[in-house]
Amino acid sequence: MPEWFVINWPFVEWLSPSLLLILGGLLLPIFRGVVQKVFLLVVPTLALLAVLGTAAGTHASVQFLNMELILGRADSLSLVFAHVFAIMALVGAIYALHVHDAIQHMAGLIYAGSAMGVVFAGDLITLYVFWELMMLSSVWLIWRNRRAASLAAGFRYLMVHAVSGVLLLAGIVVYYAQVGSLSFNVIETGTPAFWLILLGFMINAAVPPLHAWLTDAYPEATVTGAVFLCAFTTKTAVYTLMRGFPETEILIWLGALMTLWGVTYAVLANNIRRLLAYHIVSQVGFMVAGIGLGTAMALNGSAAHAFTHILYKALLFMSAGAIIHMTGRAKLTELGGLYRAMPLTFLFYMIAAFSISAFPLTSGFVSKSMILEAYADHQAALVWLMLSLASAGTFLSVGLKLPWFAFLGRDTGLRPREAPTNMLLAMGIAAFFCIFIGVYPQWLYQLLPHQPVGYNAYTPGHVFWDLQLLSFVGLVFFLLLNFLAPKDRITLDTDWFYRVAAPRAVRFIHQRGTVAWRSLLAALRWPLRRIVSQAMRYHGPRGILARTWPTGSMVLWVAVLLTISLLLYYI
Repeated sequence: MPEWFVINWPFVEWLSPSLLLILGGLLLPIFRGVVQKVFLLVVPTLALLAVLGTAAGTHASVQFLNMELILGRADSLSLVFAHVFAIMALVGAIYALHVHDAIQHMAGLIYAGSAMGVVFAGDLITLYVFWELMMLSSVWLIWRNRRAASLAAGFRYLMVHAVSGVLLLAGIVVYYAQVGSLSFNVIETGTPAFWLILLGFMINAAVPPLHAWLTDAYPEATVTGAVFLCAFTTKTAVYTLMRGFPETEILIWLGALMTLWGVTYAVLANNIRRLLAYHIVSQVGFMVAGIGLGTAMALNGSAAHAFTHILYKALLFMSAGAIIHMTGRAKLTELGGLYRAMPLTFLFYMIAAFSISAFPLTSGFVSKSMILEAYADHQAALVWLMLSLASAGTFLSVGLKLPWFAFLGRDTGLRPREAPTNMLLAMGIAAFFCIFIGVYPQWLYQLLPHQPVGYNAYTPGHVFWDLQLLSFVGLVFFLLLNFLAPKDRITLDTDWFYRVAAPRAVRFIHQRGTVAWRSLLAALRWPLRRIVSQAMRYHGPRGILARTWPTGSMVLWVAVLLTISLLLYYI
């Protein structure tokens, strides 16, 4: 083996969680029928066991071209994300058991493994490789929906994330040129590499105005694919921001803006998955704001909220997916009265809705309140107020509007059967974690990066303030019920620029360009005719140069141009 490629990795460590998922995904299409379903469950189960058995330290390193690539750095920050990623991979696999689509299952496992590869990456090159693999695998979860809208949304998703990858790679190159190291830790503030890498991460975190790819693509994904999508991409970006950009002040205001931006558009949404997708933007905003503040309490709150968010957001998307799978409808204006036919789905949805709304005794309460408490301790009243308003808007849209018009409210006569057993089982597991973490938050707190946590969410002040806020929002909802009724339309966001403006610009340029090209040809018709006739005399089949240069006149001109270029270069 050449000296520039040396692996320092014990054999057992090849069975790392990320490689288990990726290799398992690649091997999955080999199997058929029941064996494939068993394999689909075994792979994420082994990955979860591998994460549970991973100790802190560097478990894998590769010497490549005088650079040390660290594929297996495990510490308190990476492990908290790895735990929830592994849980989510297993829950997502259970939810997708009824689907007969090997490509979709393969893409889901590779996507989950790539996300885990990002959180275990100890250097920027390794991170970049897994970052791009996430993009290439996740887009298939959109395309496999096999609709024209899904195909278009997938291509837009691919292009936006390609920009993210280019920015990240450019930042890595500049960073290596400046620092001479590829180690992924806190990035020095104010350098060109700082801003390039930050922008690359911000796109994947769906920070406005770079966020519309999420709300454009996720509603067009497959029912099971959307569950994977809502869990990994934005949360890997949250991890990278925590690792590389803590205490970056601009993230405070961008995070606060995200919370309100997502809530506002969610209230206007009619498609249930588009509504939930906007709440990914809003909830990630809480995490980004905590990272920007950068105190131990705020960073713990961001990590805890990422953990709880993955589980309750997946449960929300699983419940919405069950509705779409059983009714074939995704718009609130077409739904209603489903609690009669789908009582378990309704129950699981409400557990997730209470969690995202930060009701006491649910997981969202014990994580979101940490971020609010960090800002209260910091006496940042304006940001605290913005986050509190976003919390109120979350309950208004996810906890009241969606369940009222989808499950309760007017009866549209839909009488679907309950969701398949595997879907209900996956929703039940996620619902268990939503309640378990809310009742026993110490289980989550012991995983957080900054120890000891020393935080108690269940003080009388926290509980009473939260209940007062939620009660007031409930009153406002029923007073404004007619005003908040969904409208059968799509409210475009900044995706207007590439969904509407860009195609119009292309058509305009094409039409105008065609007219201009024809006018130019008409003006040059006579001189072009003279030039062509002269060229045919010397370069045609019977011309002098054709006999001299049997390979054709094009070779002659290429040779001339190359000769001139070389002369100019050496002169």
